Amino acid sequence: MLESDLLYEQGYSVRINTPADPLFYYFDYDQRSHDINMEFQHDHDFYEIHILLDSSATHIIEGNIHALQQYDIVLLAPYRLHMTQYPAGPPHKRLIINFNMPGNTPGLEAAYHTMLQPFAAEVPIYRFTGGPRSAVFEPLNAIFTLSHNTSPLNPVLIHSLFQQFLCSLFQQSGQNAYVLEEIGNAMMQKIYSITARIHSHYSSELSLDSISKEFYISPYYLSHQFKTVTGFTLTEYIQMTRVRKAQQLLLHTRQKISDIAGQCGFNSFSQFNRIFNKQSGMSPSAFRKAQGLSGGASSTRSY
Repeated sequence: MLESDLLYEQGYSVRINTPADPLFYYFDYDQRSHDINMEFQHDHDFYEIHILLDSSATHIIEGNIHALQQYDIVLLAPYRLHMTQYPAGPPHKRLIINFNMPGNTPGLEAAYHTMLQPFAAEVPIYRFTGGPRSAVFEPLNAIFTLSHNTSPLNPVLIHSLFQQFLCSLFQQSGQNAYVLEEIGNAMMQKIYSITARIHSHYSSELSLDSISKEFYISPYYLSHQFKTVTGFTLTEYIQMTRVRKAQQLLLHTRQKISDIAGQCGFNSFSQFNRIFNKQSGMSPSAFRKAQGLSGGASSTRSY
């Protein structure tokens, strides 16, 4: 292994706490293939880092398509819309890191704000080579090695090492060699811009006619191209977006289900209930009551 490589073990993961906790980490070492590409752009209420470990892929951020190479680092702030797509062929290795950390520690607020600045870049993708890459990856490799040993100190040591990683990333950000490349055709770019528009205006009135006028595309052509690019009709995509937002509110708030229906753009409670059942396989109330999430990692170290 070269000094600038990132350590990897397929199916391995490291977890500290849960996304609902102020301090949360989840390191997921796994692989993905074209056959299980994400079908839908999504966001989280926590930070996410995607590091491609081999070959190439594309990452869509807020409707903009970006090409990725090996060891490119994608930084996603909470609620930033994104989706990864992998090319056909063998599965592609990647490391996904989800995290939350309290930024209101007295005396450290300004430092934490600075440390997280790379996430706020217009194109939050970083490509390092040589010494800068080694400096950025060293703390991550230390976390990987440390996590294979059992110690009651591991959570605090992992937290410390991860802060070193973020600090190093900020310090090396001036060495970023990532270059935007033209990906796809103009229509594909426009379709993903439309999906971003849907995600940011899901509570508003959305229709084929209104969107086609806004983006200067005929309704017939938009309908055909949207299905070709995303695999869904425009109506299906709007409904899925609204249901996903409703699911988040059902899980993370105490709002009334009828209020959530209106907030997510549904014209009536009966329409919401029907579409939610179709998308989720259960009623909104049953979804809210459902407990437990299952993980797919073959080897997980939890603290």
